[in-house]
Amino acid sequence: MTRTRGEGGERLPRARRITRGQEIRGLFRRGKRSRTAHLDVYDSPSPATFSRLGLVVPKHGRTAVERNRLKRRLRELGRRDLLPALDEAGRMWDVLVRARRESYDADFITLRRELLTWLDRRSSAG
Repeated sequence: MTRTRGEGGERLPRARRITRGQEIRGLFRRGKRSRTAHLDVYDSPSPATFSRLGLVVPKHGRTAVERNRLKRRLRELGRRDLLPALDEAGRMWDVLVRARRESYDADFITLRRELLTWLDRRSSAG
């Protein structure tokens, strides 16, 4: 049986995404910023009853192919690792991940390790 759009599966649900510019700017202003070697991560309590994820991937003089690859990697990390970990911990945060210039040269495993380390540090801090 073939799966058509809208039947669930391996997607980041629309409700779990932060896409509006106004919400992203608000997170930049009010969110607590943490830095990793390749990412800036902003978090703030979510107005929703669940955690949400936003991504900002500046061009930094890279090609569209490189930028889209990085966006796919970060989206996948959020969907498979970050949001489930927040749900399991009972945290309802809006998390905004901003890729820094260095993130284009990082592999998937490195980005995953950084985000999970950030989550562990941030969860233990409060």
